[in-house]
Amino acid sequence: MKTIWLNLPVKDLQKSKQFFRDIGFRENPMHKELHHLGSFLIGDNNFVLMLFPEGDIKNYTQNEITDTSKSNEMLINIDAQSKDEVDAFAKVVTKAGGKVYFEPTEVAGWMYILSFTDLDGHRWSMLYMEPEKMPKQ
Repeated sequence: MKTIWLNLPVKDLQKSKQFFRDIGFRENPMHKELHHLGSFLIGDNNFVLMLFPEGDIKNYTQNEITDTSKSNEMLINIDAQSKDEVDAFAKVVTKAGGKVYFEPTEVAGWMYILSFTDLDGHRWSMLYMEPEKMPKQ
């Protein structure tokens, strides 16, 4: 295996692509001109996020799309390099139309977390960790 990528179903592909551009994700040059999907590169290792219309994902998975207003299948985490980065990202997400549901907060004495939803209700967190403060047990 060489790479892994995340495929997310979206209701409005163009609005979702704009949201992810607005929060600073880099469009994948390989798919930038395509209108039937979205593709973004995240972080230094170019983790791939793919966006597909809900009907396409439903067809690929042969299963219903999760109603994100009632449940979620996963929490997607983004690594941050500082508390300031987390605080700034909360503002960027809100301005782009995302919903912050857990304001930047210190948790367990060693993590600083922001939690938000994208336009389709997928749950994301940005997390700054201080491993030296992590409990040893």
